Amino acid sequence: MPRRSSLRLARGTAVRGVRPSKRSAVRARGAKSAHRSSARDVAKLQSGAFLVHTALKRAMRKTALRDCGQRCVYCAVHLDQSTATLDHVVPLARGGAHDPGNLVVACGPCNRLKGDLFPFEFFSRHPWAGANFVRYARSVHRALKRGARRAVSLAFARDAAYAA
Repeated sequence: MPRRSSLRLARGTAVRGVRPSKRSAVRARGAKSAHRSSARDVAKLQSGAFLVHTALKRAMRKTALRDCGQRCVYCAVHLDQSTATLDHVVPLARGGAHDPGNLVVACGPCNRLKGDLFPFEFFSRHPWAGANFVRYARSVHRALKRGARRAVSLAFARDAAYAA
């Protein structure tokens, strides 16, 4: 007895028939999805969604650059629009939000050095970055600045205890 399966149509009705081979189904699905994705990309570009996202990100970077005094909040090097990178103080990968109170500007090397560390972890490893953060990050949440002050003071106290 031949094997039968239920095939679903676009309208949700079931048709009884012989199951197609896997290879032809994959090939047909791949062709349809490739066509669908390229049409979706064209529609996205025509609607301007991509341009709006780019303009929004550029505006957020410009605002954060202004709020941070055009300096990297970790090493205090002078930045301009092309060299500044947006950094999430509490990383998105660890539950941070994408709001202005969590965004600062940093140079590329400092942004990579911080990675996805929490502020307390980063400032306890690099107290100089925490001291600059307290000075230059003016628009972040108060709790983040308080934590930075605490981490810096504990790190300097730990270093002083080791030196003595």
